[in-house]
Amino acid sequence: MDWLAEPVMLAGVAGLFGLLVGSFLNVVILRLPARLMHEWRAQGREVLELPQVDDAAPPDLVFQGSHCPQCKHALSPFDNIPLASFVALGGRCRYCRAAISWQYPAVELVTGLASAACALHYGLAPALFAALAFTWMLIALTVIDLRTQLLPDQLTLPLLWLGLLAATLGWTPLNAGAAILGAAAGYLSLWSVYWLFKLATGKEGMGYGDFKLLGAIGAFTGWQGILPVLLLSSFIGAIVGSIWLAVQGRDRATPIPFGPYLAAAGWVQLLFGAELIASWLRWSGW
Repeated sequence: MDWLAEPVMLAGVAGLFGLLVGSFLNVVILRLPARLMHEWRAQGREVLELPQVDDAAPPDLVFQGSHCPQCKHALSPFDNIPLASFVALGGRCRYCRAAISWQYPAVELVTGLASAACALHYGLAPALFAALAFTWMLIALTVIDLRTQLLPDQLTLPLLWLGLLAATLGWTPLNAGAAILGAAAGYLSLWSVYWLFKLATGKEGMGYGDFKLLGAIGAFTGWQGILPVLLLSSFIGAIVGSIWLAVQGRDRATPIPFGPYLAAAGWVQLLFGAELIASWLRWSGW
């Protein structure tokens, strides 16, 4: 395993493994919200004492194979090779020739590249495994939020506990106390903004999933990382959101998910936060 000590080799292995993880993340992105919606509908009927309907549950995340959403044909292992299958098939289903969503190769590619970046940054150390888990969860949450405006507890809460556990085990630069303070600062900062905005306007400016996501990010970055994450995510969100609204012809009342910007800023802060802050201080002359 000495060859893994070489940064380029480690990054290559991490990138290839990231492609495989990205393929699974696509399954999570598509199936988890559908399963949650199915469970919520069933729970709602039970609470309202309505008759249950014979509504088959969507496929699970692990045991049921993938199929084409158009023709429903089961996909072979050769149809599921990350990136390669999309390129080989020309972006179309082998069986019905329907177009394959660009989400699939995009998630795989981003996951592979981000995994390689983590390997280059941390090297072969326990911190790498914590950073990879953090990265993969953020990618899944980002795309789910973009598609459904949901940030499921099934992902945000395990990410929070993973950050606290990693700090306790010494897998991050934080100690357990700093991770707890970071989680609390992340959650309470957006919770406070939410209630101030609601008391002032009577409207809800964001969802509770955003609080939990920033709390999870804080468990990895510490309380010192919360302000940079908020500033960076707000800056990116303002620019990208304005462009998206203009392109779509929507007004500013249109809800825009904030989770993707928090996730992007949290990832940047985890890997490059110290360097960015140092560069800012040198540039500003502080």
